[in-house]
Amino acid sequence: QGDHFLVFRLPICLSQTQLLSMSVNGSVSNSKKKLRFRTFLHNTIYDVLKHRGYKETESDLDWDIHWADVRWIREVLDRIHLKDHQRVNHYRNHYELTRKDLLIKNVKRYIKEHPFEGCPLTYRLPAEYRLFVEAFKKHPGVYIAKPIGKAQGRGIFLFDDLKKISKWRNVGAENYIVQKYIENPYLIGGKKFDLRIYVLVTNYQPLTCYLYRSGFARFSAHKYSMKDLDNVFVHLTNHSLQKHSSKYSKDTGGCKWGIRELRQLIMSKHGIQAADQMFADIHDLIIHTLLSVQRVIINDKHCFELYGFDLLLDDNLKPWILEVNASPSLTASTPEDYELKHNLLDDMMTIIDLEKRLKGNEKTIGGFDLMCKGKPKFSSSGTQCFLGCFNDRERSLKKLFYSNRSHVKRSS
Repeated sequence: QGDHFLVFRLPICLSQTQLLSMSVNGSVSNSKKKLRFRTFLHNTIYDVLKHRGYKETESDLDWDIHWADVRWIREVLDRIHLKDHQRVNHYRNHYELTRKDLLIKNVKRYIKEHPFEGCPLTYRLPAEYRLFVEAFKKHPGVYIAKPIGKAQGRGIFLFDDLKKISKWRNVGAENYIVQKYIENPYLIGGKKFDLRIYVLVTNYQPLTCYLYRSGFARFSAHKYSMKDLDNVFVHLTNHSLQKHSSKYSKDTGGCKWGIRELRQLIMSKHGIQAADQMFADIHDLIIHTLLSVQRVIINDKHCFELYGFDLLLDDNLKPWILEVNASPSLTASTPEDYELKHNLLDDMMTIIDLEKRLKGNEKTIGGFDLMCKGKPKFSSSGTQCFLGCFNDRERSLKKLFYSNRSHVKRSS
């Protein structure tokens, strides 16, 4: 019954693979050999791969794409030889970007040569305890402490007194990072929120990345206040945490808002120019963050990565990087959430192009827009950011299909 299961119904439509496989007379052609996938997950990614007509396999090596967890990447990838056509969904040392302490280390190194703003003052504990104490004396206020080895808001706390972190004087203490807390977040309805933005990287040498137009803002269920630093429901926006709040609404699947709605609100309150500048700054911040690890990520033609960037806006519309997730949640909490993630992953698979149908010069594929391919392009050069713009993925796919069909006709 409905009390036990969430059932999502999508409109019956052709998958992108079927759309791109259409013959000239409009029928769907059957490929001679189905593409094979392997995954231990049975959420949206599984649905997408099946929807595209791929065949599931339990084989250790006989697959075209393996949607693996990070443990498999760590323990298996270096011990096997992949064929040219095979793809996996993580880079070997993805943690250089997605582990909080390593992200900060790489960003700090990069900033020395390429200064940019948007990274809060951050230190690693216990390794940089003494350095942090000196920084705290110069820049007192509220800081946020985050454990390196945990996720979904576990172990996070705020403090404004060094006594609360005295145990990190000891070398053997659990690894944490501490960051200057953004005390002036942009509020909507009096509530704090952060942004989940999806970025696909298909190559680090040269950097090739795509930004998805859709994403969402995750709100706290409680009004924002600096009077109670211990109330995590006020200061943290993680859905896994907020669902335990007394103010959480199961009917709406929590407190999420589409980025398109956010863009429209910013335009209505602050003007089109301010909104464009804010999203351009987000674009630049993402590019800088990726460039900070370009030299250290082990590039591999078999690998790609769908990152979940978490950003915060302050009341000056300035974006701040919070963290980058290597395994953003693909489990849906509402039909709208399912549709977003299903379309996101379907468009991602079109870019990965196991079917070998793309020409390689596409700027927009489904809901993804090319951010960078080779030399980075920043907003100062006139690059436009389409994040939060209308995600007209169906029209994009139709253009892609007709362009592909015309290309096939000319080739034949």
